[in-house]
Amino acid sequence: MDAASGSSSSPRPLRIVIFPWLAFGHLHPYLELAERLALRGHHVSFISTPRNLARLPPVRHAAAPRVDLVPLPLPRVDGLPDGAESTNSVPGDKFYLLFQAFDGLAEPFAEFLGAACVQEGKRPDWIIVDSFHHWTAAAAVEHKVPCAMLQPSAASLAAWASRSSDSKPKPGEGPVAAVPRYESKQMSQAGTNHSAHLGVSLAQRFSLTRDKCTVLAMRSCVEWEGEAFTLATSLLGKPLIPLGLLPPSPNGGRGVSMNREHATVQWLDAQPASSVVYVALGSEVPLRVEQVHELALGLELAGARFLWALRKPSGVSDEDILPPGFKDRTHNQGLVTMSWVPQISILSHGAVGAFLTHCGRNSLIEGLLFGHPLIMLPIFGDQGPNARLMEDKNVGLQVPRDEDDGSFDRHGVANTVRAVMLEEEERRVFVANARKVQEIVADEQLQERYIDDFVQHLRSYMTAGNNYASAET
Repeated sequence: MDAASGSSSSPRPLRIVIFPWLAFGHLHPYLELAERLALRGHHVSFISTPRNLARLPPVRHAAAPRVDLVPLPLPRVDGLPDGAESTNSVPGDKFYLLFQAFDGLAEPFAEFLGAACVQEGKRPDWIIVDSFHHWTAAAAVEHKVPCAMLQPSAASLAAWASRSSDSKPKPGEGPVAAVPRYESKQMSQAGTNHSAHLGVSLAQRFSLTRDKCTVLAMRSCVEWEGEAFTLATSLLGKPLIPLGLLPPSPNGGRGVSMNREHATVQWLDAQPASSVVYVALGSEVPLRVEQVHELALGLELAGARFLWALRKPSGVSDEDILPPGFKDRTHNQGLVTMSWVPQISILSHGAVGAFLTHCGRNSLIEGLLFGHPLIMLPIFGDQGPNARLMEDKNVGLQVPRDEDDGSFDRHGVANTVRAVMLEEEERRVFVANARKVQEIVADEQLQERYIDDFVQHLRSYMTAGNNYASAET
């Protein structure tokens, strides 16, 4: 490892600031990055809001002395739910309010950075930020600290970049082909709404941040999405450095051995091997209640056992969230919970045979870390490109959707679940391909090598004097 070798000729440890977007799908993996850098001897300041930091799992003991959790209080904004500091506490149509509050962190961050830069031995060598943080990148340029912009996947980045690029792939070529109409409309509407409320669109934030960064850093690797990675690199006009997949640590608060007494894990203990579909569609954009009903009835029709971590849509009572009589009819078939579940402990359990997922990057990596075939139901953002990437790898199937509005019905759910779980020949292919991808995700040496290479890239830019690229570069 870079600075952990103990050699007298090892270069000094780096001081790195990491500031993820206010979503746990970003906070968790980049805390993992902070830990892995700290285990190599580097010092990391990990910035977020107080409530978000308090909700993160504890930093691994060996890394903790070199990871500083830096709270920046989130300004209050009228209409933002009380105590909301992350996307999973804000309805989707109110995300713009979280952005308003988030933009209020520009001055506190600039003060933090200015103070760090004048303290002896505390000056950051690099700042790593998400693509929404254009004011963070601007502060980095002002203080002549190099900046790297985080991106979650090459497939989604290539899709996003190509939509606003003159160098779009030809129809039928590359990972941005065959985007469903509902997904294109959804992304266009999100950008328009954001622009209307804040004046700076998501695409503008992306461009402003990218232009002020020296490099782009991606939670990905060429073994995972090689073609998309090549396309993304060609479109972006900046060096694109893979971080590896940052799979969750095997120990600590995210470990597989934790939460063995949780009710969901104990329920799994009573089920046959590989017999259960684990259903979890993330915590940020819940389905409409009518679509929850279709999913429930589809699971019932499929006949496979299921464990469903259900996030209730706002404004819906517990009595109305599921179809009438559903729990009584399926009490021997499945378990539905609306409470927190230990996802890693569930996915590592021998009773789980497939994962019905929204295809968020964290969930994909966690599911494939344990070799589970996928039943895919993307909802928003990068989930559509992620699902198409996984379909290309033939590790599972997407639930059929209406091309115009993205809706699905119980029969599409049932048929997809049966194909992945119960049809022996099809399932055999999906399981085999999922295990091929598992070999990439679970290859610790490969994933650690990407972190080592990333650190060397950071050092090389510093050595070459390229340590504060801006819009002029």
